[in-house]
Amino acid sequence: MPKKPDLIAGVRRNRLEAMATREARRYARSRPRTRAALAEGAAAWLDGVPMHWMKDWPMPHPMLVARATGARLTDIDGFGIDDFCLGDTGSMFGHSPAPVARAIRRQARRGLTFMLPTEDALEAGRLLTGRFGAFRWQVATTATDANRFALRVARAVTGRPRVLVFNGCYHGTVDDIFVTLRNGKTVNRPGLLGQVADLSLVATAVEFNDIAAVEAALKTGEIAAILTEPVMTNSCMVLPDPGFHRALRDLSRQHGTVLIIDETHTISSGPGGYTRVHGLEPDMFVVGKCVAGGMPAAVWGMTDALADRYLAVNAGRDPGHSGMGTTLSANPMQFACLRATLEEVMTEAAYAHMEQGAARLAAGLAAVIAAHHAPWHVVRVGARVEFICAPGPLRNGSDAAQAHQPDLEAAIHTALLNRGCLIAPFHNMMLVSPATKKRQIDRLIAAFDEILTDLLD
Repeated sequence: MPKKPDLIAGVRRNRLEAMATREARRYARSRPRTRAALAEGAAAWLDGVPMHWMKDWPMPHPMLVARATGARLTDIDGFGIDDFCLGDTGSMFGHSPAPVARAIRRQARRGLTFMLPTEDALEAGRLLTGRFGAFRWQVATTATDANRFALRVARAVTGRPRVLVFNGCYHGTVDDIFVTLRNGKTVNRPGLLGQVADLSLVATAVEFNDIAAVEAALKTGEIAAILTEPVMTNSCMVLPDPGFHRALRDLSRQHGTVLIIDETHTISSGPGGYTRVHGLEPDMFVVGKCVAGGMPAAVWGMTDALADRYLAVNAGRDPGHSGMGTTLSANPMQFACLRATLEEVMTEAAYAHMEQGAARLAAGLAAVIAAHHAPWHVVRVGARVEFICAPGPLRNGSDAAQAHQPDLEAAIHTALLNRGCLIAPFHNMMLVSPATKKRQIDRLIAAFDEILTDLLD
């Protein structure tokens, strides 16, 4: 069995293991009410949690939240925690924004679901177009669903079977995107549960920022759609090279391929998302998570030209199931929350506050890394900040996979939580919300400094 390296991203293994053990014990000892509650009530849930990702937090056991307001959580043991995870973007504008809470109370008295539109739906459509661009919109419950439906439309209008995705990408749990590159070939990602189909028959993976590989794939004439985030997220974050998105747009038009931009994470970039801030021109636009202020909702839209092509195909099909849509999608509660978020929460002023705070956080973390001479770097996309335990910049999914240090990151996450700061469990992502205060940002920077002192000095 090969010997484990003594150094992990510049940190000696024995120091990392000692800190990880110490911080895990500190967390467990400090939450007796949580331990007792889990022992009494968790057995009804598969593996002790109602959704399996809740086991991915690095702590010895989950934290039970009693209350969340603004950018703060309180757990049942009474600990107040500065929340920089914010539901992994679902609550990017803070927990229970007042306009959204009012909209929920008002709509709850009027009905929850009835498969018909409301006046809020009409206004939400106008607001979506004003914010994100001239798309023809549909509503889903999750961005996973929205991406799945968008791919179905792209295949229907092009008559082609394949989607091009980038190695290491994340677009929810759409089956078609769970592929990776192995020795230059597209294969199913390892670890997929219950996957019996060969996904390489419907998807082609290439590296992010590799325009030559994109062009080669499109020349086959098989690619119905390019599905991409503007910036690779949910991994060690990877920024696009200058000109990359312009080349995607030009090549997709040249080869008759539908360009789909998934903004579910990069909505942190500013009003209108990365697409509007950077002048991208997708054929289809997808955004979920925070777009309704934390209420489960996603929207997907297509240009007028693509909508006309889709409607023509749809008009000519046999009656029956289209394979798109779910019963509870486009319910009146979603429209009420969409409208409240777009009108009163997702404002220019809110984004200005987020941008300023995120710049402060990124600069502070970078200064700590430099002071401790760690071979790490910091990346920021609007309100979204990430420290990466490797030199940068990264250029693609393979770089991101190599930069990921699970043991080190898990220890840092638990140590931050013990110091009152919560960041996203799957990577080192932090968000600054309109409710985040400077003192919260400074507390996170100070905690990060204390942890690096323990690991590196």
